Amino acid sequence: MVTWSRRGVLAATAGLGAGFALAACGGDATPAAAPAASQAGPTKITYWGAFSGNLGKSQEDVVKQFNDSQKAVVVEHQFQGSYAEAANKLTAALQAKQAPELCVLSDVWWYKFYLNKTLQPLDDLMKAEKVDTKDYVDSLFNEYRQGDKSYALPFARSTPLFYYNKDLWKKAGLPERAPKTWDELTKDFVPKLKGAIDSKQFIFAHPSSASYIAWVFQGVIWQWGGSYSDKDFKILISEAKSVQAGEFYRASVKDGWAQPSKDVDADFRAGVAVCLMGSTGGLVGHEQAAQGKFEVGTGFLPEGPAGFGCPTGGAGIGMLAGLAKEKQAAAMQFLNFSTNTKTQAFWSQQTGYMPVRKSAIDSKEMQDFLKQKPNFKTALDQLPKTKFQDSARVFIPNGDEIIGKGLERITVQGEAPTAVWKDIADTLTKEAEPVLKLRKALGG
Repeated sequence: MVTWSRRGVLAATAGLGAGFALAACGGDATPAAAPAASQAGPTKITYWGAFSGNLGKSQEDVVKQFNDSQKAVVVEHQFQGSYAEAANKLTAALQAKQAPELCVLSDVWWYKFYLNKTLQPLDDLMKAEKVDTKDYVDSLFNEYRQGDKSYALPFARSTPLFYYNKDLWKKAGLPERAPKTWDELTKDFVPKLKGAIDSKQFIFAHPSSASYIAWVFQGVIWQWGGSYSDKDFKILISEAKSVQAGEFYRASVKDGWAQPSKDVDADFRAGVAVCLMGSTGGLVGHEQAAQGKFEVGTGFLPEGPAGFGCPTGGAGIGMLAGLAKEKQAAAMQFLNFSTNTKTQAFWSQQTGYMPVRKSAIDSKEMQDFLKQKPNFKTALDQLPKTKFQDSARVFIPNGDEIIGKGLERITVQGEAPTAVWKDIADTLTKEAEPVLKLRKALGG
């Protein structure tokens, strides 16, 4: 596998102009990489995915349902590893002129490909396919818009949830709910939980940088009144409120109720970690793994001194620019199917991801399901309280990794947040410069 840093993605795909004219933003020209149009039989589309385990099976089911629903288009789903691995491979494939037509792109990856004009604007294609864009959940749909154009459609969208082991909660004599505040967790819940766990268990799991610690901490830093940056890329992570959020994370480990984990999901499912913040997309996996061992509970993220804070996350599906017209139309047909009411209700029920269509959320099928499975309702109830992430994490190359490594210095090495965040702020400021130049060139 070709390995690239996020900085490498931007640099490699940039060529900043003439050298990487693989795909004009309008997508009208057909580059050498574009597959030849099919003269007979169905149009073939290659779709690169990034879901494994139960999520991967559910993705395969969606592709099969589409292929079985009509005869004009055949989609071949190819698993490419994690979000980062899929993006790395896409970068290499674009350089080799062997890119797929469609690719899953996470919240911290799609923008890099937009900046380098390798994503097809979807608006005209959605109009031709008669996609009801007003039916998408507004906040999720709009996250992929730049200017007046959409560059991906939401598909596997999530928020962090507070997961907890109901059985240990009950053993500790706690109410059957998540803590309303971090103060309640640390002062009321933690002392009781310490008396209910054994020496092999710990109360709260912090993920690693590779497991999106910068994503779940996005909510925490807001809860303390801080932020990574403003929307214009002014870096704010070293300011006082942000430092205080970092101090809270450092204290959680120092005080013994939280512990860094290389695999928070595995630790929770094994009953080793009592609670954590994790993606709603992990819900089905958690419930299946815990079956027969303990009952899984979910709740909103706890509030901090500045109130509630929670980001959205997950991935959309983008179309590579420069495809032949028939390929564009065929790919759009699959995008529409993947995000329609019926498919999104199915996908949500099978995975835990939020439906991206209002009609899917409101459907009788989904509402009946939510009554039977209240854990699935938590993310939907929390969604109106969420907001889009700070630019420093999602738009700066390596932003997620840079912040995540800083958090590891705080939680694993116990370094002082003041010094760590100063280092991180300096790095993010430098890394933002080429992004700002590209944005300006694109009229952003």
